[in-house]
This record gives sequence, structure tokens and C-alpha cells, in this order.
Amino acid sequence: MMNKKKLEIYVHIPFCAQKCAYCDFLSFPGNSQMQQEYTDRLLEEIEYQSAYAKEYQVISIFIGGGTPSILDFHQMAAVLTALNRQFDVHPEAEITLEANPGTVTCEALLHYREAGVNRISMGLQSADDKELKYLGRIHTYDEFLKSFQRVRMAGFDNVNVDLISAIPGQTVESWKNTLKKVTMLKPEHISAYSLIVEEGTPFYDRYGEHVAMDNDSMSREERRSLMALPDLPDEDMEREMYYLTRVFLNEQGYERYEISNYSRPGYECRHNIGYWTGVEYLGLGLGSSSYMNGCRFHNTASYQAYKNGRFEKTEDFDQLLRQEFERLTTEQKMEEYMFLGLRLIEGVSAQGFVSSFGQNIRHVYGPVLDKLEQEKLLEMKDGYYCLTERGIDISNYVMSQFLI
Repeated sequence: MMNKKKLEIYVHIPFCAQKCAYCDFLSFPGNSQMQQEYTDRLLEEIEYQSAYAKEYQVISIFIGGGTPSILDFHQMAAVLTALNRQFDVHPEAEITLEANPGTVTCEALLHYREAGVNRISMGLQSADDKELKYLGRIHTYDEFLKSFQRVRMAGFDNVNVDLISAIPGQTVESWKNTLKKVTMLKPEHISAYSLIVEEGTPFYDRYGEHVAMDNDSMSREERRSLMALPDLPDEDMEREMYYLTRVFLNEQGYERYEISNYSRPGYECRHNIGYWTGVEYLGLGLGSSSYMNGCRFHNTASYQAYKNGRFEKTEDFDQLLRQEFERLTTEQKMEEYMFLGLRLIEGVSAQGFVSSFGQNIRHVYGPVLDKLEQEKLLEMKDGYYCLTERGIDISNYVMSQFLI
């Protein structure tokens, strides 16, 4: 058997019950007819795209959204069956499904396990119902608890919980309370991100450069509700929350292995580590991105185009599945190797750089490495260049220094 290249697969399910006020992902509500149409098209794309991945073995699958668990479990099982049939999926591949509280049933979870899902990622964000309401989440903390219990009862022993700090009205004490409540449940993995106010979201109208009064697409009631939201925590409070997260989770047995990700030993998210270490990936579904054979591209973000397009080698193929096709230069690959690798607490392997590019890392980045080491932002540990605690604090600045 030939030695196949590693590949990760991301499957995008764009449907959600209600779009959250901070979300800029490609997602929208969809009725049962749309969900079936989309599933049918996705099955066609899986079969078509698999022809371009014969030299690869799939080491991880991540089904994200939107809210993937909003699909009927028969539809989800059909997608997973097709992936296993059309691709060479490693027997021990990590297969993650994102699930929002209130959208999972015991029956569905059992079907997910039977279909091969071995990791569940749950979007909690906060254990405070008032904060959840500010975010536009449709669930309460109690509903999350019930969903989490169903996940455990279904036999899942690898569960992630997503959290967001620095959200409207949040205090250091309420954030610590969220961390306490979540760690008491002993999930294997916790992703703890600081809120980013993205352009094009309702939160941007409230907290960004523009105010909601400028947004003609909002009703008067929506504007009033948005402007009634409390202020965001200030920068000092956000920093305090960040430090608290690291210290508290470490005390509870969670090791930080990436800037915003923590896990119990052996439960690091293999799919995300693949992204950060340059493993190739194929995106399936609406708007999903891919990186294969040194080329970057993405699928159409138009639901109508995806629904009506033909998955065959025709003139509209590039417009459907190969948008913004770009072959990366060696310099771009080096930049990404540094940007992504430095997100990991372990850092970037000097030997790995040589293996990937045939050049010594100091030959390419020597002056930059010296400068950042002198500024106490970067250090060398066991053959890896990694961020110091101060470097993590201003990681965007550090990573910008590696632009060639």
C-alpha cells in the first residue's frame, strides 16, 4: 500500500435556529425542505470531490456550522456514511460534530455514534442566562446541562465546550463562575475565546464604529433592543479574564496547548492541530475553504448557486467549487507555517521548518527571531521557537513580524 498524504475534511452545515448577535459565520435559518435539498447536494459534492483525494488518507473530519445538529439524524448519518464510502478514512480518525444545546436528542446522539462520530463540540459560551440572552443564544444554562448529560449518556467520552469571555455585561466574577460550572462537568476540552466584534454583525452596530441608527435593515424594536445592551468589559477587565482563564483551568487539570484552547492530557483537538501544523484540508459544503497541493480555494457562498450547480468538470466548476484559486509561493507557505505554528504553546519546530522548506529557519528569519528574543516575546525551547507569556499577550504583533 502506497504511503498516502494526510488530509483533514471540514463539512459545513449552514443552518441554525437563530443567528446570534455576534456571529459572522455563513449561517442562516433553513426549513426542512432546504435541509433535505442541501443534504442531497452535499452527498453529490462528497462523491465528486473524492475523485481529487485518491492519494490522501483522511485523519480527521469536523462537521461545523451553523448548527450541524439541527439536521435530521438520518441526514447526518447519510453524510457520514458517504464520507466513509468515498474517502479513505483512517480507522482511528477523529470525527467531531458541533452541537448546540437544545438541538440534540438521545436518539440522535446514539445515531451519531453509530455513524462514527467520536467527539462532540458544544457551544455554551456562558453559564449566565442573562449573558446568553445578550449574545442572542436561544438556550439557557439549564438546557445546556441537559444536553451535556444526554451526550454523556450516549457514551461520548471526548467532549469540547466553547466559551466566550469579554461579552456584554460580563464581570470577572461572572466569568469565573462560568469557568467553575463548566469544569465541574469535567469536559475533556475547553475552547475559551475573547469576543471579537466582527463587521456586519448586530454587535458591530452596537459596539463597532457605527451605531444601529445607521442600519436601515433593522426595525425600530431591534434597534432599541440592541442599544439597550450593556457595555463591553474594558481592556483591563478583558486582560484580567484572560489571565484568570489560564490560571484557573490549569489548576483544574486543563493544559493550554494553543492560545485559546485547553484540554486534559491526550484530548487535544487533532483536527485543529492539523490546521496549525500545515496538514492539508478539504472543505465540503457552502462557503467552505480548502488547502490542497499547495493551493488555496473555497466553495461558493451562494446557497442558490450551490443548490443549482452541477458537480462535474464544466465551465462553471471554478465558480462553484474553486473560487479565488491561489497557488501559494514558498514565501507564503513559510509565513503561514510561522503564523499558525506560533499559535501552539509548543511553538514552531526548527527541524520541521528544514523538513518542510529545505532551509534553516535562521537563514530565512534570523534577524526577526533575534529581535523578538531580545524583546522577550519569543524563546527557544527543546528545538522549538515559542511565544513567551508576554508574546502571547501581543501575538498579533509578533506574527506580523514574519511577513517576508
